[in-house]
Amino acid sequence: MEDLLLMDTVERYVKGEMDAVERTNFEDLRKNNPAIDQSVVEHIYFLNEIEKYGRTKRLKHTLNETFLTLTDQGIIKTNSLEGKAIVVYLWNRYKKTIGVAASIAIIVSIVCASIISIFSPGKQNNIKPLVEKLKEQDDKYKKLEKQIGQLNEINQQSEKPRLESKFRATGFMIDVNNNFIVTNAHVLNEATHQLIIENNKGEQFKAEPVYVNPDNDLAILRIIDNDFKKLPPIPYSIKKTNASLGEQVFILGYPKQEVVYGEGYISAENGYKMDTIYCQLSTLANEGNSGSPVINKNGELVGVVSSMEANSEGVVYAIKSSNIYSALNQIKKIKENESIKITSKPSLKNCDRVSQIKKVEDYVFMIKGN
Repeated sequence: MEDLLLMDTVERYVKGEMDAVERTNFEDLRKNNPAIDQSVVEHIYFLNEIEKYGRTKRLKHTLNETFLTLTDQGIIKTNSLEGKAIVVYLWNRYKKTIGVAASIAIIVSIVCASIISIFSPGKQNNIKPLVEKLKEQDDKYKKLEKQIGQLNEINQQSEKPRLESKFRATGFMIDVNNNFIVTNAHVLNEATHQLIIENNKGEQFKAEPVYVNPDNDLAILRIIDNDFKKLPPIPYSIKKTNASLGEQVFILGYPKQEVVYGEGYISAENGYKMDTIYCQLSTLANEGNSGSPVINKNGELVGVVSSMEANSEGVVYAIKSSNIYSALNQIKKIKENESIKITSKPSLKNCDRVSQIKKVEDYVFMIKGN
């Protein structure tokens, strides 16, 4: 319903149905929230295109009536227009109208698909990216009504500004002294300006890359935000040897705006086309799971989720944990990073799964940027 609220608010704004106070508050809200402003611009464009389409359709009707009248009067002769000639004639005559109509059809299809995806349960096949996008927008739109009514109060607060992100992925901490976080190298390809990490409480902190290796698809970030509070010792260790075939594992990641749990097992010792950097998991993963930790029942981290096979559901590839040690050896060559310390005895061992998740989720972060 939040999307419908936004549409209704924009329509009242465009039609001038808001009073002076509400209009001022809404305009201030657009200035302070780029995401909502972008949504307003898109919706105004949509309304303008609908109006333009109506005008075009009325013009086309008038042209058709004129054409028929001129034909009846013998001013225009059509018997010479046969086969492809008729198609060419009509195309040259109406190609602009057809182009506008096609654009409107696409826009309407997108809006209808969005509404259907909100209100129709059970639809999943090819709409996963769209659902993910709507979930993200939903988090912004659900506060719209409250923000309009309480704008003055919000403006007086000195809250830390939030980054409007273009992508979402996952990372996990490996060293609480240096605040090092592991994710995938391909994740950083999406961040050209800003990079932040977000914890499970929704708090955002600035980060910077200290190691990026596209060959093994690993990257290590450092949190550089003074507001970040040091965490207790990490409850999981990083396994130096490869996981065993059939070993039970679980993953935690951010394919949506909250941490999501998944479980499975090691289904192959190597990755796609026998790539020895990776192992294969039998589990479910979605966009946003890149960089998710793969942990076994003993509390040992055995891999980092990297990718999935597009045409085979449940076939996921993870970078073997031994590659993390190779990355750390490179980082330690830098003088200020000599103090890196990895947990050797995990506190997750002998804990039930629910307890393991509760201990781990504070060390798993959403990676965002633009």
